[in-house]
Amino acid sequence: MNLDEIFSVSTSKVASLKERIARLGINLADVEETFVKGGGKGGQKINKTANAVVLRYPSLKLVVKVQRDRQRNINRFLALRELVDKIEMQISPGTSARLRDWARMRKQKDRRRRRGQVSSNG
Repeated sequence: MNLDEIFSVSTSKVASLKERIARLGINLADVEETFVKGGGKGGQKINKTANAVVLRYPSLKLVVKVQRDRQRNINRFLALRELVDKIEMQISPGTSARLRDWARMRKQKDRRRRRGQVSSNG
C-alpha cells in the first residue's frame, strides 16, 4: 500500500493519518489491498466497477471493506483510516478516540435507561 499517491481528500486529513500510522508503528507493506465489485444501491455503475476496497492486516487478523463513495481513491483512504482505527483499538486502547466515543455513548445510553426505569417505576 502506498500513501504517497494523491487522495481526493484534504492534505491535512492525509497528514493526520500518516502521523497516526507512524505513531502506532504500522508497516504498510503488511497491509494487503484488493478491489472488489460493489453492491447495493447505485445501479449498474456500482455493480460493474471494482471500486470497493478490502484491506487485510494479517498480523492482527483484521479485515476492513469500504464502499461509501463511487471513487476508488476515496474508498481507499476511508478503508485505511478505518483499519488504523481498528489497529489502534487493539494495540493502544488508551489513546483510541473511537473507544472514547463508544464509552461516552455507553454512559449516555445507561443514564437514559436509568432515567426511563425511574419514571416508569414511580
